[in-house]
Amino acid sequence: MTQIGFLSLNSGEARTTRKVFALAVTAGMAILATLSVQGVLNAAEIKVIATPGVAAALDELSPRFTAATGHKAVVDYDVIAVLKRRIDAGEEFDATILSPEAVDDLIRSGKLTSEGRANLGRSGLAVGVRKGAPKPDVSSTEAFKRAMLDARLVSYSKEGLSGVHFLAVLDRLKITEAMRPRIKAYENVGMATAVATGEAELVVTGMGPLLAEPRIEIVGALPPELQTYLWYAAGMSAAAKEPQAAKAFIQFLNSPAAFPVLKAKGLEPG
Repeated sequence: MTQIGFLSLNSGEARTTRKVFALAVTAGMAILATLSVQGVLNAAEIKVIATPGVAAALDELSPRFTAATGHKAVVDYDVIAVLKRRIDAGEEFDATILSPEAVDDLIRSGKLTSEGRANLGRSGLAVGVRKGAPKPDVSSTEAFKRAMLDARLVSYSKEGLSGVHFLAVLDRLKITEAMRPRIKAYENVGMATAVATGEAELVVTGMGPLLAEPRIEIVGALPPELQTYLWYAAGMSAAAKEPQAAKAFIQFLNSPAAFPVLKAKGLEPG
């Protein structure tokens, strides 16, 4: 008698079982090899246009997507308002990451397809300084208010949602007028670059752009009573040149394997 797993077989049955198992393994390896070759032959390059809020996450996940599928994602970052104008103007792309509201609006207008839509998560606002610079206390409303009023110059996004929320916070704290000489709006990711180069002392924006800039250190998130969240969703162009690869990219970002990276890069998956 031969014991294989939970089965007790005689010698003839055992030899037959081992032979069948060996053939199955060989066939399986052949299938995997075929799929691997097909993956290389079908590899595509997709154009992704995305908000800087997910830059830190995509910079790490895009190479992983290539390693897993053979497809390559080339990502172009800009603030959501600008990206939406570019899409409305007819720019060609395969996939995009915007706010859920912007994605849904573009689905209604026929620019995006509902098939590829996926919620990716949310990110809170934070304060950043140049690496090695002193970090002010921003742990409470009063501390944050004092840090703003004491700063030489605070940078923020000109058209990004983070900039809209930051200005709303200043208004809520009733320091808008006092802060006018101390704040400056920047295009795209310029608000982070301004701090990295020393032009500005502090930056207030989403976690993503701060984590994507190695010359910046995060001081801390806005205190809970002032915090707001930026939500992100992915969509696929209705005129995508590589729809299958674009769909695979969105599925990859929305997979459990991507969640730890999203979380580490400032997004709470959801």
